[in-house]
Amino acid sequence: MRFARLREEKRHNYVTKVCELATTHFISNDRPNVKGIVLAGSANLKTNCLESDHFDKRLLAVVIASLDINYGFEQGLNQAISLSADALANVKFLQEKKLIGRFFEQIALDTGMIVFGVEDTMKALELGALETMLLFENIEVMRYEIKNPVKNETKVFLLNSV
Repeated sequence: MRFARLREEKRHNYVTKVCELATTHFISNDRPNVKGIVLAGSANLKTNCLESDHFDKRLLAVVIASLDINYGFEQGLNQAISLSADALANVKFLQEKKLIGRFFEQIALDTGMIVFGVEDTMKALELGALETMLLFENIEVMRYEIKNPVKNETKVFLLNSV
C-alpha cells in the first residue's frame, strides 16, 4: 500500500510539473504561442495531463493529438513524429484552406488589396505593402537587368514566359 501511494504521489508530481512547464513554454501574452501540441507517451500519463486541473485550459484548443507510443527517449520521439504526421498534415491543410478562402474573399469583395502578376507583386513587395504572398512554384519568369554605364543606372524588367 505504501509503495502504491508513493508511486501515485510521484505520478501526480510529474503530471503537475509537465503541466506547469507547458504553461511556461507555450503561453505568452495570455495566449498560446504555438499552433499545435501533440501529446505522446505510454500508459495514461498524457490523459492525466489533459484532465489535470493544472493543465492550462488555453492550451486545450491547440492540442492536435494524443498518441500512444511504445518507446522512450529518441526512439519514442521519432515514433511520435511519424504517428502524428497525419494530424499535422491536416493542420497544415486547414491553414492553407483558410488562407485561400481569405484570398478569394478579397477578390470577390474587390477591396483593391490584391495584386496579380510578377511586376505588380514586385512593386508591392518593394513598397513593403504585402501582408501575405501566395506563390506559384512553377512560374517561369525572365529577369533582365539593363545597365546604363553613362548614368550609372540599372533598370530591371520581369517578363512572364507564359
